Amino acid sequence: METTLSNGLKYRRILLKLSGEALAQENGFGIDPNCVRDIARRIKQVREMNVDVAVVIGAGNLWRGRVGQNSGMDPATADYMGMLATVMNALALMDALESMNVVTRVQSAIEMHSVAEPYIRRRAIRHLEKGRVVILGGGTGNPYFTTDTAAALRATELKCDVLIKATKVDGVYDSDPKKNPNARRFEHITYMDALKQRLEVMDSTALSLCMDNKMPILVLNLWDETALIRALKGEPVGTLVSE
Repeated sequence: METTLSNGLKYRRILLKLSGEALAQENGFGIDPNCVRDIARRIKQVREMNVDVAVVIGAGNLWRGRVGQNSGMDPATADYMGMLATVMNALALMDALESMNVVTRVQSAIEMHSVAEPYIRRRAIRHLEKGRVVILGGGTGNPYFTTDTAAALRATELKCDVLIKATKVDGVYDSDPKKNPNARRFEHITYMDALKQRLEVMDSTALSLCMDNKMPILVLNLWDETALIRALKGEPVGTLVSE
């Protein structure tokens, strides 16, 4: 049974999972300040609705571990490089948010005191309670785990109401909508069905972690100007993955 908060919103605390490509230039690489500012503006809108916001960000715009692995690099080393790249993205997003007067903290699972706080769960929760946006870099701090899994872990640890995965499509489809014009979009799908059908929601580790902890996943198009706000109000947007 769905519940609505006293302020008319469905969710009080969210974890927003961003891909590194969300910050990238048109070619998919690097950091485009205009893209960063656009995402920061959307996060500011959410904060102005008095919703707690934590962010986990990927690094595909700067480095992909599998690229290094395919060239013979040690897998763990390749993954650590990706974790460091997520902190670069986190700092770029922090700077854009603070230029808009949104108080922000970056925490990293890999300690680097000069640029970010170490990730401490209770401290992160306290930042959220004080209305600060918390950007979580460094993945899980361990190789062999994706930033999707980091997002599932942090959403559970920080007692978020939902994990929102921001994509460039308006939900989860049974096949690639760019290749199949008859692809069907799911409004709702269970964790188990998503796993069985190998749908590209999140990797299987992340999906299983959300399933075990009953953490709903909402997949939506962040580049739809209204999607995120409508989702917070409980309107049917994107695809909900839950029990």
